[in-house]
Amino acid sequence: MSNAAADSFVRLVEIVAKLRTPEGCPWDREQTLQSLAHYVLEEAYEVVDAIERDDMADLREEIGDHIFEGVFLAQIAAERDLFDVSDSLAAVGQKLVRRHPHVFQPDGTVHDADSKQRAPSADAALSRWNTLKAQERGARGTTHTVLGGISRSLPALLRAFKIGTRAAEVGFDWERSEHVVDKIEEEVAELRETLVDNEADIGRAEEEMGDLLFAIANLARKLGIEPETALRKANDKFTRRFEAMEMDIQKSGKTMKDLSLTELEDAWQVVKRQQSSQ
Repeated sequence: MSNAAADSFVRLVEIVAKLRTPEGCPWDREQTLQSLAHYVLEEAYEVVDAIERDDMADLREEIGDHIFEGVFLAQIAAERDLFDVSDSLAAVGQKLVRRHPHVFQPDGTVHDADSKQRAPSADAALSRWNTLKAQERGARGTTHTVLGGISRSLPALLRAFKIGTRAAEVGFDWERSEHVVDKIEEEVAELRETLVDNEADIGRAEEEMGDLLFAIANLARKLGIEPETALRKANDKFTRRFEAMEMDIQKSGKTMKDLSLTELEDAWQVVKRQQSSQ
């Protein structure tokens, strides 16, 4: 298996390098680190989607696409004499050994199963990882802050979740989930105040909406719910119900635009009852 994986990876690196040559693909040759950024995110989301659908055939392909994006980025970096994919692989390998002292000895060999160096729990292992990460940043002269290193490119809801998690790790948190609900109700009231005659002070409304969403992300964290996953599931549920409602209306010989809001709501409730009973 190891040899097969190595051979396949080398083959992928060779293919990507060839695509970037003059006799390769014009589109691939035009790509830059910046132009590939959104493809990297897109492929990551498609991996997550396959996992959530429990589609292993699709997951196999999406993992390959995700790895391809990393190889593509490394190829462009290599062409600029910055680093190549072997440097990236070596770096992550060294980091994994370095930040798992509860698994690996400094020379890379594994601790005995009964070694006192073993982490007693997943939480202890994560704490050790974060401590070592902070130490490494300090050694490089990088100023360490509690919220440092949380990528701004993360989906905003997920970033809010991570920000709240980091703040909570140093004790800056609500004591109880109910207190976050109180904060959410406070933010809803403040958002309501921005509404005047069905119009809103957009600048203030945007700020209050952001505060509300941030509080909701933190309630999810307190409840042990990953908000990005919860919202994706809600999106999927709404889509299923909406499309079922649309199909029912089409079968009646009408279109959705033919119906009043009251009629649409009635059709929605029918579908909701049907799917809730399944």
